[in-house]
Amino acid sequence: MDYRKKIDEVMNAIEYGWVDKDGGRHYELDGFSDNYALQTPDELLESKLGVCWDQVELERHLFESCNIEAHPFFIVYYDGGKCPTHTFMIIEHEGKTIWYEHAWKRHAGWHEFENSLSAIRHIRDTFIKEEKLGDYDPKNLVIYFDYPAPDRKLGCLEFYKHCEDKKNPRIKVKE
Repeated sequence: MDYRKKIDEVMNAIEYGWVDKDGGRHYELDGFSDNYALQTPDELLESKLGVCWDQVELERHLFESCNIEAHPFFIVYYDGGKCPTHTFMIIEHEGKTIWYEHAWKRHAGWHEFENSLSAIRHIRDTFIKEEKLGDYDPKNLVIYFDYPAPDRKLGCLEFYKHCEDKKNPRIKVKE
């Protein structure tokens, strides 16, 4: 089976939402920061409900099982309040750079780019536009990449810290 069909088959069964620490299912982000618990890929396969953070961990697992080089990214805008984020996956396979997206429904699918930088610029610009960062300050936007798979369930702030670890590479994409 083609790797794209295999991954789509698994991911298309996943809905956007989150599972709290007690197993409650939520389709809105109310209460997220206080009650979220990152799911393992196996837990997400069972619950079939996860935010982009959960979904990227499952995607990482799926791409690795297909022997495909996958790079997870965590984009965050430090606005002193809401701090919007998104995780996404860029793969390098058969000479192609592909942004694979599932959680961000408007942009779901396989998007080919000339290289990783052009993909990241596109995603960054889309994130800025869609998060309506009207007072956007480029100093507040950071993109972390190739952060390791968490080895345990993480809460919201723990996930931020996991991605922000000084050992993880980060990039600032020039305007």
